[in-house]
Order: sequence, then C-alpha cells, then structure tokens
Amino acid sequence: MQYVDVKIHENVATLLMDRAGMRNSLNPQLIDDLKTAFSDVHQEKRVRAVVLAGSGEHFCAGIDLRVFGEIAALPTEEALGQWHAAWWHLTELFEQMLRFPKPIVAAVDGSAIGAGLGLALACDIIVPSTRAHLGAGAVRVGLVGGATAALLTFRAGGATASRMLLTSESVDADEAYRLNLTIAPVSSEHIWIAAKDAAQKCSHGPYEAVQATKRLLNESIGETLMTQLTAGAADSATACTTESAAEGIRSFLDKRVPKWP
Repeated sequence: MQYVDVKIHENVATLLMDRAGMRNSLNPQLIDDLKTAFSDVHQEKRVRAVVLAGSGEHFCAGIDLRVFGEIAALPTEEALGQWHAAWWHLTELFEQMLRFPKPIVAAVDGSAIGAGLGLALACDIIVPSTRAHLGAGAVRVGLVGGATAALLTFRAGGATASRMLLTSESVDADEAYRLNLTIAPVSSEHIWIAAKDAAQKCSHGPYEAVQATKRLLNESIGETLMTQLTAGAADSATACTTESAAEGIRSFLDKRVPKWP
C-alpha cells in the first residue's frame, strides 16, 4: 500500500493515512489503500479493534480536489460517468467501514473536513485532540457532500447536520464533544493513548457480541443509512456537473475567491 501504514500492537491495529503533504486528502489510491487495509485486518484474528489516524498535522482534509479538477476538464458525457465513479468509490469505503465487524476508533488530530469528516463519522467512536476541528464545507466550493450528510445526520441528528452542512462552519473539539459527536478531547500528545484505550475497551466483550452490536447499530437501527449513502453519492455526482461546481473547484485550485454564475 502506498499511502496507508498498518501496525498491530496486542489486539489493536492502527491504520495510518500517510499523505501528510496533502493533509491526507482522499485520492483514488488512498481510498483503495484504506479498503485493502481494512480487508487485511478483517482477516487478522488477533485484531479486535482498529484505530484510524492521519500522519502530520491533520486527520483528513477531504477529497483531493485536484482529482476533481481533472474530471471537470473532461468532455461532459465522459465526466458524468467519472463523477459517479468517484463518489461511489468513496461511498464503498464508508459502507465497508460501517459493515466492518470490529470497532473502529478515529483519532482526529487537526482537521477532519468534508469527506474527511465523513471518514471519521464512518468510524464507531471519534477521539479528538484539543486542536481538532470538524467541518462539512462542500457547499463552500459548490459541491454536495451527500455521504457526509447522511453520516452526520445519523450520528448527530438533523439540526446539527443542517447547521454544519448549510453554513460550512467548523466546530472545535469542545463543541464536537458537546454535540456528542466525539468523546472528551485530549491533548495531541495523548491522542494515540486515548484512541488505543477506547479501542481496547471495545474489545473487552466477546467478539460475537461486539460484532452483533455494531451490526445492530449501523444496519438495524440505522436501517436506512446505506440507502441514504447511495442516494447521497448520486446527488453528489449530479451536483458536480453544474457550473457552480466547476467554478468552485477551479477557484479552490487557483486559490482565489469564486465568482458564482
């Protein structure tokens, strides 16, 4: 794997996203690497829980918009298929994590933005550092974060999702804790210890009971979540075909203020 390092200590596997220079933004290779890593630790019998973290100063800054810029430059008919493929590729990762039979703990140090927030929300527990901030800022660049919207609504409820999605305002670690999105913040120096501790607590019960409880939460109580993720991916792909999305992507890459049509 090019962008994910996997380490196993005792009964906890750590998956470390390693694109620090791009704030661990999600390109197709990183998404594939995460899928492979989760498949590998799924098969590892000694692993009872997983910690997902990002290298460098950020957890994940969302989709790598350079990839979206390349798609936006394609002819319209070809681009539409690529938009659907890109969003479905990401959604498959989220579904894999939600169906993953072992608890996943996100160690969020720094930013978890857009699809990066979705990645954290696809985990079962979020452990933030005191300098963490969580945001769903797709509309700010003319996009629709459908999968993140579904996960945020599932985890935090409609009011919080509306506020974060429509205003694009991030919440800091204390506010995320108040909203029950995370456990209590810890210092950056202690986030690995806290995340591993949370993961180990999840592994105290018998494997069958933990697996059944996670399935109950994500697939029974959250019975519409998978459908919402699929619909969200389709809505996100369609939104990418608009002039606003094209301008939002271009302006982000050009590092300028967008001029909305």
